Amino acid sequence: MPEDQPTPPSDLPDDVVDTLNDSSLKRLRQIAEYAEELAEYRSREPHIGEDGDDDDIHEPAEERPEGVPSRATVTIKEINDNRYYYWQWRDGENVRSQYKGPVTPE
Repeated sequence: MPEDQPTPPSDLPDDVVDTLNDSSLKRLRQIAEYAEELAEYRSREPHIGEDGDDDDIHEPAEERPEGVPSRATVTIKEINDNRYYYWQWRDGENVRSQYKGPVTPE
């Protein structure tokens, strides 16, 4: 067993590192198990916004319209050679979308 505490990845957010460092051994094992299961699940599912050059864009919750949850991301979809922003989020087994606007306003 290593004597020194492991170094977290440099791109891991500070709040995540702090939460992990403050967690009990039991909680860390629960988190690790969940993270492994989540990674496995995501490796098998079709991802929201993964159809080409689409980007996920995160915006502050106060800029979200009513009915769009805080976990929603903005995705860019190309339809008939035009690019549009859509809010997208999971609702159980379903993926919900709400139109946001064109990428390039005309």
